[in-house]
Amino acid sequence: MEQATHSPLATGTGTTSGMPGEFLAFTVGSEEYGIDIVKVEEIRVFEPATRMANAASFLLGLINRRGIIVPVVDMRVRFGIAQPSYDHFTVTIILNVGTHTIGMVVDSVSDVITLAPEQIRPAPEMTGTLDTQYLIGLGTLDERMLILADIDKLMLGPEMGFGGPYPGQAGSGTTLHRQERGTL
Repeated sequence: MEQATHSPLATGTGTTSGMPGEFLAFTVGSEEYGIDIVKVEEIRVFEPATRMANAASFLLGLINRRGIIVPVVDMRVRFGIAQPSYDHFTVTIILNVGTHTIGMVVDSVSDVITLAPEQIRPAPEMTGTLDTQYLIGLGTLDERMLILADIDKLMLGPEMGFGGPYPGQAGSGTTLHRQERGTL
C-alpha cells in the first residue's frame, strides 16, 4: 500500500518552481498556524454569527457577507483545543476553498510570512498521537515555527459537511456553491 506524503510542494504557493510561498500566520490557542495566502479572501473583525439548529459544534453559524451567506467555523472547537473565547484580537478569515466561501474564526492573525522551499519541513509521521492528514508541513523562520495547514482538506473534509471536492478528492457535496447561495 502506498503511503501518502505531505509535501510543501503541493500547496499551490509556487514552491514547485523553487519560488517562495506566502502564508498567512494566525494563532489558535497557543499554536501558530499558516495557510496559503492565495486561499484568503478577506480578514474581518469578529462578529457573532447566526446559529443554526442541530449544527455541528464547530459550526459557529452563518454571516451575511455583502449578500453572500457564509458558514463560519470556530477553529478552537474544530481543533478541540478549548472553549472558545472572543476578544478584540479574534478575527474571521474568509476563505475560498474549492468552490466554497467559508469563514474561520481564529484567536488572532499576525502577518504574512514568505517561506522558501528549504524552510518547509514535512510533518512528522506519528501514528495515533497526531492527525497529520491536514498538514502540509512545518514552516520555520528564525526561532518561529508554523504548523502549515492544508486548508482545502481541513475545510472540505467529509466530517465538515460542506461537501467537496477538494483537490485530490472524488465526489461532490450537497452544499450550495458560491453562485447558488441565497441572501439574507
